[in-house]
Amino acid sequence: MIATKSKIKPLGEYLLEAGLLSQDRLKIALHKQKNTSMRLGELLSSLGWVSQETIEYLMDKVVLPQRQASYDLAQQKINLVNMLAGPWISQALYVAATLGIADLLAEEAKTIDELARTTNTNPFNLYRVLRALASVGVFTEIEPRKFAITEIAEYLRKDSPNSLRSLVMMVADEWHWRSWGEVLHVVRTGQPAIEKIYCVDNTFKYLSQNPKSGSLFNEAMSNFSKNFHTAVVGAYDFSGFTKIVDVAGGHGMLIASILTANPAMKGILFDLPDVVADAAKLLEKEQLSDRCQRVGGNFFESVPSGGDAYILSYIIHDWNDEDCLKILKNIRLSIAEGGKLIVIEGVVPTGDQPHFTKLLDLEMMIIYPSGRERTEAEYRQLFQAAGFRLTRIVPTLTPVSAIEAVCI
Repeated sequence: MIATKSKIKPLGEYLLEAGLLSQDRLKIALHKQKNTSMRLGELLSSLGWVSQETIEYLMDKVVLPQRQASYDLAQQKINLVNMLAGPWISQALYVAATLGIADLLAEEAKTIDELARTTNTNPFNLYRVLRALASVGVFTEIEPRKFAITEIAEYLRKDSPNSLRSLVMMVADEWHWRSWGEVLHVVRTGQPAIEKIYCVDNTFKYLSQNPKSGSLFNEAMSNFSKNFHTAVVGAYDFSGFTKIVDVAGGHGMLIASILTANPAMKGILFDLPDVVADAAKLLEKEQLSDRCQRVGGNFFESVPSGGDAYILSYIIHDWNDEDCLKILKNIRLSIAEGGKLIVIEGVVPTGDQPHFTKLLDLEMMIIYPSGRERTEAEYRQLFQAAGFRLTRIVPTLTPVSAIEAVCI
């Protein structure tokens, strides 16, 4: 139903239309009202011209519902305009993250002039950015032109164990921002944005050719993994497994969390050779080098064998069904008897229910055109084709779930 503009009628007009009050009496009442604090309905009732019961009925059944409907219509417009501000907020977050504002406020509040001097920025414009962020809960203006950190802003700190700073900066990185600027072209033609802009056929190739953006991307994925994927460790029981294989496990953040929580377990971190080489630092830091083997390779060709649990954390959504089947079938060939497949992904709910995966699917469309987010039914069908049966979906405190499957 399309909302239409309507005039909000005052009580007096309803009384005139219903023949409950004459025009002359309404003029007299409105004149008298100027010299009193009484509302029109109260005044008319006190004059005996309209009964209190009639006034209450019109207010409850007609006047107030119309006012509420008008308010709701105005709120819809405001909600739409607020949605349009999303990119402004992400760019403001990028500025704060790049300048390290959260780190500067970690110990104590600072004035805008102090922050501007430290970051070598224009104090007037820096204030405008922080004021805007404070309006959505990122930082707080404790007194005029003086800001303090908030719980949300803690995630912008570089040294925070749960930092999302690199993720914020990656979203606003030039290649990512420009790719989103081609969303209409992608919808119309199906051509990947990265191909149109940079003449490469996929995002990963672009990142390999641009080390600075590639490094920031890897850091962003580690941020995301630690804050979202590792929530699975607290929700899914891994204690029954003896050897877990993290396929395309990146720098090892997830498998490190699992092994730390399960001291008797062994693990294999599998990814491209240069990626697993970089993972050595994290595994040494977590004192897991003797329990976690690093293996380089290509999951389209093969995966390490012998594990009784194979994890794919935010990997399936990067690829189309044909490529996913190659990966899953290689796991099916390598998994130990009685082993389990654990896919860590968001599951798209049906209907209009709001969910992060529905927005993330747009990111996949723009940035990783071969990938997509999937529903439970789509996972079941995909697993079935690869020789697995979906047994359960374990939700977490984040939009990510552990999707468990067994061999068939």
